[in-house]
Amino acid sequence: MAQKKDTITRLNEVIVSDVKLRKFSSSQTIHLLNDSILSKNSALLTNLLNYNTVIYFKEYGRGMLSTVAFRGTTASQTAVIWNGININSQMNGSTDFNTLSGMDYSNIAVKGGGGSVIYGSGAIGGTVHLNNDLKFDTSFSNQLRLDYGSFNTQGISYKSHFSDKKWSAQIGFSRNYSDNDYDYPGAFDWKGKQRFNENGEYKVVTLNANVGFKIDDHQLLKLYSQSSNTDRNISLLSPSESRTKYKNDFSRTLLEYNNVLGVWVANFKTAFITENYQYFPDNAVNQFSYGGTKMLMSKADVSFQANKAFLFNTILEYNKTTGEGSGFGYHEREITGLALLIKQEVSSKWQNELGIRKEFTTNYKSPLLFSLGSALQLTKGYELKINASHNFRIPTYNDLYWEEGGNPDLKPESSYQAEIANVFKYKNVTLTQTAYFNKIKDLLRWVPGNSGIWSPQNTDRVAAYGAETLLSWKREMGKSIVEVNGTYAYTISKNEATGKQLFFVPFHKITSAVALSYKKWSANYQMLFNGFVYTQLDNDPTAVVPSYLVGHLGIDYDIPFFAHSKIGAQVLNLWGEKYESLENRIMPGRNYNLYLIFKF
Repeated sequence: MAQKKDTITRLNEVIVSDVKLRKFSSSQTIHLLNDSILSKNSALLTNLLNYNTVIYFKEYGRGMLSTVAFRGTTASQTAVIWNGININSQMNGSTDFNTLSGMDYSNIAVKGGGGSVIYGSGAIGGTVHLNNDLKFDTSFSNQLRLDYGSFNTQGISYKSHFSDKKWSAQIGFSRNYSDNDYDYPGAFDWKGKQRFNENGEYKVVTLNANVGFKIDDHQLLKLYSQSSNTDRNISLLSPSESRTKYKNDFSRTLLEYNNVLGVWVANFKTAFITENYQYFPDNAVNQFSYGGTKMLMSKADVSFQANKAFLFNTILEYNKTTGEGSGFGYHEREITGLALLIKQEVSSKWQNELGIRKEFTTNYKSPLLFSLGSALQLTKGYELKINASHNFRIPTYNDLYWEEGGNPDLKPESSYQAEIANVFKYKNVTLTQTAYFNKIKDLLRWVPGNSGIWSPQNTDRVAAYGAETLLSWKREMGKSIVEVNGTYAYTISKNEATGKQLFFVPFHKITSAVALSYKKWSANYQMLFNGFVYTQLDNDPTAVVPSYLVGHLGIDYDIPFFAHSKIGAQVLNLWGEKYESLENRIMPGRNYNLYLIFKF
């Protein structure tokens, strides 16, 4: 902890927003996406994660609702963590990644495996971390990015940073819009007319501001805020369907206080999070169903460095959620959580971790959660990581209170899992191979009841297991830089009662990216392969979404008369692949994007 002679532990120049990810995840694999990767992908977060991680995405068309399957789990079993707090929807338990812009964050990290001890409900398949890190140096910088592409797709993103030794401030704005009226490759109606993506228009606007103030050498006050408004039509499956629309928005405010003194570190957080939606069955008429929640969260987090070997961390967390909607009425929920984390550093090459958590609420009975792991560097180029954990997901507002079928007697989903990872490093090459096993019981699934009304039930047990590979290589050769990244995921996720693979979980997913830069020029190629997925519980081989292979090509040039600025072009779906990630939700063929990046 870098003790000073005056006993004060001074705060670092760079303040990491999610300290727990760094301190208590040594025994798990973390895939970090830095700024250079963020800039090579389209703004919406789905595209960024789909082409650079092992996570599988199911999209209801370009720009439409986007959900994930991580390590063979469901959409609500992946937790999204914003600056250290869980932001999954209280209504449906998941996050729509097409409502988020990757440009709004300093970095994005993906951690496979359980994380409920630290982050709570939903951290079963893995966690996605959206971080805004604060720098306390003397600097002032701005970045403006402008995009224009096929289907009248428009993007604008602005970020500004100011800091000195006492203050650090970031502000950002992004707007992404598209008519989204692309032709369906090879699809024609009964009159022989080319079919296209009707009623697919979308607009996503986000605002964010983050401020840090160093009170003195060991006290820090931080304020994070973000809001988003998404207004999109829902693409038609056939021209005769009603033209519907879906609007949703969220706002998040997080106030954080840190006090670092000697061997004690105290962290206090208070957050207020709102989410709302409106569904219009006819977008020409101002009539809609609606829903929304408000959550107030408070957390006291105190760590104690007992000696060089042991770090103890206690967490007391309380949150209260109120929700109201045309589908589930008005309800309140309060949750209190207690956690203890212990980290043992046997040596610089061997670290052990242990954590336990218990939650208390009147809505469900929470199991005792645990996590334990070890990271051991056996040689200079080889590290072994082992982790086991018990995780859970609580029923959502829709599960418990939906007026047509909600079930207040549901139990949380429960998961026991284990993983082992081998990390190899040689010169500029890093190779990580992870094998995992995950046993899930009391899986929540909406099933038809005796009266014909669908209702959620704790019905299934699932065994998910597989292997993941991450590869990265970077080399500088004179004025040239070559960088290669790749991922591969092999996933089995079976219903134990039937022995069938869960639908919309591919057996195989591969991504690769190659980037080459020379002087002022740079080029990159990205590739995504998704294996076929079943669309029915019985694994009917005639009811599948076929596998597909999609590639993107990009090239940019450093503008000589504007320092640190670029002009670039991208060819998306270079090979014109006809594909869909959800049946009958056809994605665009070959299309184009131009962009300008100004830094000043």
